[in-house]
Amino acid sequence: MKILMVLTSHDQMGDTGHKTGFWLEEFTAPFYVFKDAGADITLASPQGGQPPVDPNSEAEEALTETTRRFSQDSHAKEMLASTKKLADVDMSDFDAIFYPGGHGPLWDLANDDKSVDLIKSAWEQDKVIGAVCHAPAVFRNVFIKPGQNIVGGREVTGFTNTEEEGVQLTGIVPFLVEDMLKENNGRYSRGEDWAAHIVVDGKLITGQNPASSEGAAKAVVQTLQEG
Repeated sequence: MKILMVLTSHDQMGDTGHKTGFWLEEFTAPFYVFKDAGADITLASPQGGQPPVDPNSEAEEALTETTRRFSQDSHAKEMLASTKKLADVDMSDFDAIFYPGGHGPLWDLANDDKSVDLIKSAWEQDKVIGAVCHAPAVFRNVFIKPGQNIVGGREVTGFTNTEEEGVQLTGIVPFLVEDMLKENNGRYSRGEDWAAHIVVDGKLITGQNPASSEGAAKAVVQTLQEG
């Protein structure tokens, strides 16, 4: 079971001067679900090296059991500090690709040609594709046929418009994940704001928010085990 986890390299929240990146729990919870299931994990990002962590996700109230486990895990921290460049990974080496969220992917991964190619390759090779919270943004430019986005006609979820309003970033983000999924004819569903909501449509697995990251990762593992 070989899983590629792709993290953002983008650390600026538009032109606000505030920092962003990936959301720590959305990385650590899936990472340990995969690790504890015996998966061989590879980490990658557009620029390689240490991806930026959203500082808000390191605040005391955002910490969880898995973020604390990570803080004591020197091997995992070393892996994160030395992510491969996306350009250097090949989807045929993996069984699944998984994207943790945070606001960063809205700016870089949503428009990254290599990321688009990896997702298209995963789809063509019938691999498992997972994304949580803001990370379904990565599907924005993934067209599997002319005019047909990968989410078209598929059951999906992602960070809700009202959750974005809740963090007061609606006017700052380049686009809203919920709106984008609907515009690409995704069959979007949502749970309550901030409550876990995971959607599995074949080998496409999406989670709504940070609370959904562990469940989405478990769904990835289950789908891989079922073959």
